Amino acid sequence: MNQFLKLQGSEGIGDSREKTIIRTSIIGIFANVFLAGFKAVVGLMTNSIAIVLDAVNNISDAGSSLITIVGTKLAGKEPDKKHPFGYGRIEYLSAMIISVIVLYAGITSFIESAKQVVHPETPEYNTVSLIIVAVAVIVKILLGRFVKNVGVRVNSDSLINSGEDATLDSIISASTLVAAVIFLIFHVSLEAWLGAVISIIIIKSGIEMLKDTISQILGEQNDPELAKSIKQTVTSFLDVQGAYDLVLNNYGPDAWNGSIHIEVPDTYSADRLDLLIRKIQTAVFTKHHVILTAIGVYSVNTKDKESIETQKKVREIVFAHPHVKQMHGFYLIKDEKAMRFDIVVSFDADDRKALYSEVLADVQKAFPGYTLQVAMDADFAEE
Repeated sequence: MNQFLKLQGSEGIGDSREKTIIRTSIIGIFANVFLAGFKAVVGLMTNSIAIVLDAVNNISDAGSSLITIVGTKLAGKEPDKKHPFGYGRIEYLSAMIISVIVLYAGITSFIESAKQVVHPETPEYNTVSLIIVAVAVIVKILLGRFVKNVGVRVNSDSLINSGEDATLDSIISASTLVAAVIFLIFHVSLEAWLGAVISIIIIKSGIEMLKDTISQILGEQNDPELAKSIKQTVTSFLDVQGAYDLVLNNYGPDAWNGSIHIEVPDTYSADRLDLLIRKIQTAVFTKHHVILTAIGVYSVNTKDKESIETQKKVREIVFAHPHVKQMHGFYLIKDEKAMRFDIVVSFDADDRKALYSEVLADVQKAFPGYTLQVAMDADFAEE
């Protein structure tokens, strides 16, 4: 595995990604501090609680960008004895902190808006203040798109969250502009009520961000498209008749380790198998940047026609049961009257263990006197 870690470092993939995230975050900090200063001045001059809260929100955004920088730098630390798989998951923690900041900003804004509803104050808008707010809307829209697009490109949840937050801020700023126009035309102040609505939107956004990040920290299913492409790469090698039991472990964005089983003819010698496994590991890392730390082997009967026919009959029995998605690793030992294979039972089955027992009983009934070694697997990329 170490050779692949060294190769990853030599390609500079991590360095380039880290620099992109930090550069984008610095742009976000400067933009938000600039906007916060102008909005704070305008909000205090016009006595607008909505604009003042918008300025505070910009400061929290700058803080979020700072957290993204710190998280990215910490996540880029080299693996060590205590954390041999690196520190990549720190990025998920920084994304969670940003989510909490957004949630806190929403709750604080709602409290302040509620106070204004009870004790309203009349705003005093002017042309200059409205122009500044309008410019802020445009800047936030552009900043939000830029940060989110970069986040998607480099697979950074922190940047994606910051970009979504910036886009939300542009809606908030646009709302304050609409409220100002309504006040100037109809002399009706919607400041406090607008602030409350905006706060609820921020709270909702913060909760959604937090849920997504916690889900990633807990561990989500394998990406079906990534799993499919890895299996295609593995089965492209001559004599690899199947690829199964792919398990991917995520240690941070774009940092994947995994294991897989392959089916090969029972005529393979140890030296040929060793060479094949090494070629597969190299190909998977080169194409998908996934380190296969282990490749298990299923041998396939190729020397006996009766064994091949037996496999076909067993497959018919197994797939007669709904929710059985796959059967693999079949091998028959005629002299010992023993057979082994694995079945993949869908998570959609009402009772996976009961279904497994049912399959086992049906196969045993068809082949009395045989010793069965059947494992129940799960498809970790099941859609």
